Amino acid sequence: MNLSPDNKPPEDFSVVLGGPLYQLFLRTQLGTDTLGLVKRRIIVFSAFTWLPLLLLSVFFREAAGGDIKVPFLYDIDVHIRFLLALPLLLVAELVVHQRLKPIVQQFVERGIVPPEALSQLQAIAGSAARLRNSVLIEALMIVMVLTGGHVLWSSQMALETATWFSTLVDGQQQLSPAGYWYAYVSIPVFQFMLFRWYFRIFIWARFLWQVSRLDLHLVPTHPDRAGGLGFLAGSVAAFVPILLAQGVLLAGMIANRIFYEGVTLLAFKPEVASAVVFMLLLVLGPLSVFALQLAKCKRQGLLEYGALASTYVCGFERKWLRDPPPLDEPLVGSGDIQSLNDLAGSFEIVEGMRLFPFGKTAVLQTAIVTLLPVLPLSLTMISLEDMVKQLLGILL
Repeated sequence: MNLSPDNKPPEDFSVVLGGPLYQLFLRTQLGTDTLGLVKRRIIVFSAFTWLPLLLLSVFFREAAGGDIKVPFLYDIDVHIRFLLALPLLLVAELVVHQRLKPIVQQFVERGIVPPEALSQLQAIAGSAARLRNSVLIEALMIVMVLTGGHVLWSSQMALETATWFSTLVDGQQQLSPAGYWYAYVSIPVFQFMLFRWYFRIFIWARFLWQVSRLDLHLVPTHPDRAGGLGFLAGSVAAFVPILLAQGVLLAGMIANRIFYEGVTLLAFKPEVASAVVFMLLLVLGPLSVFALQLAKCKRQGLLEYGALASTYVCGFERKWLRDPPPLDEPLVGSGDIQSLNDLAGSFEIVEGMRLFPFGKTAVLQTAIVTLLPVLPLSLTMISLEDMVKQLLGILL
């Protein structure tokens, strides 16, 4: 990472532009050095994970009808997972790259990282890039999804009934030909892409944590009420595709159990709540590392601006209340009144400083985007006709 002469962060800083899979995309012309050709990657991944399942299930007559309780064409979870969630994870690479780059630049452009700490910022970014490019970590992720990931899916995620991919024989799951591809190719590919994203968010969190340990120049009277770090809340928008991917994944799992196991939506309240909390921690947790710096800035600001206010109001009191008022300066229209009001406004801003570089809006946005894919399932509890009647009753 090389800082430019005008003290701006490097153009190529990114938590996603690197790693063995990224290099594979470049060599196979499935991507460019700026993560272009995303449509091509979506088509290839869907063709590799979903299309063989369709072809095998059609060939072995497991696509629709028959004695199978859940034929392939009616398996909501599998279609959502590979035709919606997986493409969203691929789209997220481009969105995160484009949205986080200008956010990182703000540390230097706003003077939050002072000139004397730019070399440390360079070292932090270089360390993040080396971790991002690690071949060993991506290899370990492949091993993990082929071992523990498969066990997790087979024991927790798969439906315990006769489906297009497996049937129960003497209490044991017996995979169909399509099921073998599903269990040992499609699911591992999806889990690898998901875990790879968790790892990248870890890199982002580590980067922010190391930046938070620098001697940052935070201003307690900054109007964003976050010492000048309010721009970090914009990172929520960068992770919207990942939030949607997690939401549709949860919705697909719940939908299968509602339609094929007779479970109601309310039975999944713990899972839905856990998913929301997990995504809040995943997206907003990395920003919380600045809490100590912001708390210190607020304490110092209250002391300094409190002392300044005391000096000013004492002088104001002496000038206009204790001593004879100046004859050549009328009280009406005096700049002292406006200065007193401005000082009070500054002190209120310091007093209202947040301990986190995000507010309630960012929390609500994260929760709403995660829950959005699950909302259509509320129609399983009430018919669309009844819902329309209730809405009309409220409006009319």
